[in-house]
Amino acid sequence: MSFKCKIIERVAQNTLSIRTTSSVQNLPQVLGKNWGTIMQYLGQLNEEMSGPPFVAYYNMDMANLDIEIGVPVPKKIPPKHEIEACEIPAGKYASGLYIGPYSEMRPAYETLAKFIQDKGYEATGIAYEIYLNDPAEVAPEELQTEILFPLK
Repeated sequence: MSFKCKIIERVAQNTLSIRTTSSVQNLPQVLGKNWGTIMQYLGQLNEEMSGPPFVAYYNMDMANLDIEIGVPVPKKIPPKHEIEACEIPAGKYASGLYIGPYSEMRPAYETLAKFIQDKGYEATGIAYEIYLNDPAEVAPEELQTEILFPLK
């Protein structure tokens, strides 16, 4: 696995998102449904997302994942029902680009966690996955996912 880690600074990024829970088995359906809800709302407002979709993981309990499913937007957009106006906060992040199937990401997470420890940083406990391409358009081994750990 080729997985290069680095420390980056990110500016705050406005998002629209839905916070929910899901088992890892149901995750593809939950993600698709919620991204669809957000995209429908953006369409009603004549707005577009300003970058690739993401999921924030607030725990790693595979039976009951606490997740925030979202898309970046160019400006603050009002919330609606379960859709919240949030942001990915500015700050220092450990970052790595994983290429391959979603089901085989664990070693990338372990590599990034070790990198953080080796550099003397501490992660906040949240992990972001930013999906740079679409599994409906590329083979699983070509999927590109940026993994981000916010740092304290």
